[in-house]
Amino acid sequence: MTDKVLREDRDGLAILTLNRPDKLNSLNVEVFKDLSAHVQALAGQTDTVGCVVLRGAGRCFSAGHDLGDIAAGERLPRPHFQSHIIEALSNLPQPVITAVHGHCYTGALELALAGDIILASENAKFGDTHAKWALTPVWGLSQRLPRRVGQAKAYEMMFTCQTYSGAQAAAMGLANQCYPDASFDADVEAFCRMILTNSPFSHRANKRLIQHTDGLPLEAGLAHEIYNGEGRGPDMEERIAAFANRKK
Repeated sequence: MTDKVLREDRDGLAILTLNRPDKLNSLNVEVFKDLSAHVQALAGQTDTVGCVVLRGAGRCFSAGHDLGDIAAGERLPRPHFQSHIIEALSNLPQPVITAVHGHCYTGALELALAGDIILASENAKFGDTHAKWALTPVWGLSQRLPRRVGQAKAYEMMFTCQTYSGAQAAAMGLANQCYPDASFDADVEAFCRMILTNSPFSHRANKRLIQHTDGLPLEAGLAHEIYNGEGRGPDMEERIAAFANRKK
């Protein structure tokens, strides 16, 4: 592993930072190799990590797929390598938060959509420019974007190649929240701390319920919840007792 993706742990919060600020964190094979190593490690650390944040160093989240890497004939460790890493990030058992400031274009948007929640700064710039270059998505955008914003808005983004601000992203449901630039890092951490105060058992179980029923008819989804829900967690009694003691 190199230093193309950095990891910092803060009391149950793991922060992964894309670390090519001189290249606007453009996504090359080395970035995905580092990201893969971190994701594999996090998948087995549910006892110590309750929430994961993916962000970018420097001026932006990421300008997208490294066109220079493509032009040089990028060599993938295996076919569809990047797609598999993005899928593994999306499937982490912990809640995954994507924190987007500055550029988030095309391949970077596909990566950002792997987050369960997207938090945007006011200066964020989201866009899908595949059509500008006569390309089509291969990292999941055609599936994740319409599920996030609806089919009509996804068509708009994909057909026009427009750029959308953080506030616009929040208004359309692409981002969950839009925060001021000056307080963005603090606001992201505060949001994650709200998640970390709640049961990690519930977070993991709820994430599985949503993922396993995505696309099912309502009746089938309800049956899955009723018969496959995981019920009470090991921390339930402790949490109820703590709440009762506070009331007293």
